[in-house]
Amino acid sequence: MSGPGKHDERLAALEQRLGHTFADRTLLREAMTHGSALDGAKKKRSYDRLEFLGDRVLGLVVADELLQRHKSEEEGELAPRYNALVNRHACAHAARAADLGAALILSPSEEASGGRGKEAILADVCESVIAAIYLDAGLDAARAFILRFWGEAFATGANAPRDAKTALQEWAAAKKRGLSYVVIEQTGPEHAPHFVVEARIDGFAAERGEGSSKRDAQRAAAAVFLKARGVHD
Repeated sequence: MSGPGKHDERLAALEQRLGHTFADRTLLREAMTHGSALDGAKKKRSYDRLEFLGDRVLGLVVADELLQRHKSEEEGELAPRYNALVNRHACAHAARAADLGAALILSPSEEASGGRGKEAILADVCESVIAAIYLDAGLDAARAFILRFWGEAFATGANAPRDAKTALQEWAAAKKRGLSYVVIEQTGPEHAPHFVVEARIDGFAAERGEGSSKRDAQRAAAAVFLKARGVHD
């Protein structure tokens, strides 16, 4: 059974991997704490709030970096590059590269169910770590983390395919039809929700997609809709 001492050792090892020593270690601890580990403790926080901030910091850094790297491109060309870099899969990939899973603070049951390797958890904790670094040392430090662990993705994303939602929006617009996404079902605990979403376009049968966030479920539904009609996203 791992206690506070073991957690501290793992956090210290994580700082080495990140190349950043926290002035305020409590930020890193919060960033690595999954909701399952709180066990009703009112004075502790999970990474949810930091994840909210980290998503915005990541978006800002990626958008700025793309503007610098692709000075001649317009918004329509930059958007698919951005979508390829700011999504759950990209965040989880970066989390694995930094081995964030090894330092996660989880409940015994969540750990037993493979929580350290779950893509949804890794994606969320990656964003929370970005926020923790930002709050601890500023935007330049957060940028350094992102450029380090997204470096290869910036290069390989040069010919990134369009996001399925973007492709479906364009398809619907070309047919002059309205597009909407409707949440059909939400299940699971607050720290690990599961969404079922329908993509609806006037005059066509709705298609469903699933994901651990509304955004991922919408993308999945859009992809199913396009595939069902022989359209490549």
